[in-house]
Amino acid sequence: MNELKWVAEARKYIGTKEIKSVKHNPVILELWKLAFDATGQATPAVFKNDETAWCGGFVGGVFAKSGLAYHIPKSFPMARSWAKAGTKLDKPAYGCVVVFWRGSPKSASGHVGFVVGRDKASNLMVLGGNQADAVNIKPFGKNRVIAYRWCGTQPNPAPHRYKLPVLASDGRVSTNEA
Repeated sequence: MNELKWVAEARKYIGTKEIKSVKHNPVILELWKLAFDATGQATPAVFKNDETAWCGGFVGGVFAKSGLAYHIPKSFPMARSWAKAGTKLDKPAYGCVVVFWRGSPKSASGHVGFVVGRDKASNLMVLGGNQADAVNIKPFGKNRVIAYRWCGTQPNPAPHRYKLPVLASDGRVSTNEA
């Protein structure tokens, strides 16, 4: 299976972490800037740090770097805004954007990342930013999914993208991303 260009780009950031001090990781700041620039917006001061929830900035920055900026919603910093990007999918496909609720299903809080597989327990394996303050691949329960969205170069994923690879997992499902 050929790697999708946005997933390949996202994988380059695995291991990127917040800096726990008054300093901020310049890679995370650059992702914010890329996404804001791609949507024709100046980067507000509140997004010039790595403490503000940055999962939406990660996804937006990855799409900007991959030449797919047209998929980035204007309100991309809000994870739930990604639930309207691209094409709606009824089930996960490799490389799709996945949006989760956070806190409670009715809260405004959320989390966004890319589906890159499943584990043996059928949890989604998600490549995302701000997962334990870093870019990594973590298991997420399907019970928190708000939306699966296809934001690729074609309107829909190729049929083989629905067969998710099984990835190793520690089995600890993410419950609160920060």
